[in-house]
Amino acid sequence: MRKISVLIALLLTACVTINIYFPAAAAEKAADEIIKDIQNVTPQKTEPKPKASLPDWQVSVYQLIDAAINVVVSPAQAEADLAIDSAEIRQLRAAMEARFASLQPLYAAGFIGIQADGLLAVRDVESVPLKDRNQINKLVAAENADRQSLYQAIANANGHPEWAEQIKSTFAGRWVSNAQPGWWYQSSGSWKQK
Repeated sequence: MRKISVLIALLLTACVTINIYFPAAAAEKAADEIIKDIQNVTPQKTEPKPKASLPDWQVSVYQLIDAAINVVVSPAQAEADLAIDSAEIRQLRAAMEARFASLQPLYAAGFIGIQADGLLAVRDVESVPLKDRNQINKLVAAENADRQSLYQAIANANGHPEWAEQIKSTFAGRWVSNAQPGWWYQSSGSWKQK
């Protein structure tokens, strides 16, 4: 009986529970990549910082310690990543990229802005020329529909359709962060200019 108790205790301590959480950092990185691609912004290249080198004997000692620890405790690695490449995602990104040329002057004129939820809105309908209102409303509606579809497509591509709202929330902050100077965005219920 004692051997069985010890065996059960050993098995219970050997179990590893893996919880899958929403990868917020990966979502921010993916959002930045998509937004910059849509807005045709080329990221600035930064020179990698040289790493401090250790003497060969120290590297060997660290490798031996690492190998010894890995024998006793098996390493669990789960690097968060978010898939952003599927046929649906590519199609939505292409449509949004093509539409951006029409949206950019509207951002610059202050006619449209980014709401707190990351969707677009006509900021001040009265400032929009009457002849342009219908076209601007259609552009905003099409962009918002594609943004919503994009968030769901990313969630679906990652096997977690329930992540759509978290992805939307992440993108909301990243749309504002990636906004160009002069664009309008909502913060605390009021419009502000970047």
